[in-house]
Amino acid sequence: METLQTNTRISLSNILVATDFSKVSKNALPFAAALARQYEAKIIVAHALSPEPHLSVPLDPLAADADRTFQEAQGRLAEFALGDTLRVRPAEMLLERGDVWDVISDIIQKRKIDLVVTGTHGREGLKKLVLGSEAERIYRKATCPVLTVGPRVTPPSDMNWKLHSILFPTDGSETSLKALPYALSLAEESQATLIFLQLMPMAPVQYRESDEASAREAMRLMVPSAAEDWCKTEFVARFEFPAEGILGFAKERNVNLIVMGVRNLGDSAVLEHLPWPVASQVVAKAHCPVLTVRG
Repeated sequence: METLQTNTRISLSNILVATDFSKVSKNALPFAAALARQYEAKIIVAHALSPEPHLSVPLDPLAADADRTFQEAQGRLAEFALGDTLRVRPAEMLLERGDVWDVISDIIQKRKIDLVVTGTHGREGLKKLVLGSEAERIYRKATCPVLTVGPRVTPPSDMNWKLHSILFPTDGSETSLKALPYALSLAEESQATLIFLQLMPMAPVQYRESDEASAREAMRLMVPSAAEDWCKTEFVARFEFPAEGILGFAKERNVNLIVMGVRNLGDSAVLEHLPWPVASQVVAKAHCPVLTVRG
């Protein structure tokens, strides 16, 4: 693997907060606000309503001013976006009817969104298969990075999210490396410690030390030569299962953010809601926000 000689600085101009008005959505707001302040970005808050009102008798589509459900959602959106939680006035509040992903995808394209911020209820297993996960659809399909805040994340009490340590789990794949510029740039911007973590399948004891050394060296080669001028880096290799290893290490080191690449599992609804992908488990159970970049 060749050494990366340059670091791509990320720029956030337009941040989209996707909400369903739930507590987990509200918990995501302080993180969006902190990034908006740091990068002087504009915040757009959006909610997707069911494609059509639920009516007992089929009717022609209602005008917005005659659609009670739409009007109620407008009120909830204003309360959500303009309350004390955000403390950064959104530039736009968007309420549209349609499938959640279709609405979000359209906004990403038309508003040139650089980052989506959303909460997730962290459903897993059969419950996830039955109910689905809109957050996972977003972070596996979005063309921009997605910051997902799970149910175990405690929002900052002072509304000021400081990044002291960032965890970048990697297996060296192309999908994983898509997220590296974001991890590097955020570490530089915040002067945070960036921890590279590679988790390997179990191996005979006599080979583990050399395998760990090889993995650490491969991770060092991912870092630009001047990186030590603007952030502290660490390289950790362990023999553990990926999801459990990432979650355990993140909690052990009390990291503020996990940055990782994710695969696009395609358009199949069944594939999108499989309960076992590593990213799904990390996002659902992490005690800090997870920034995912689609590979």
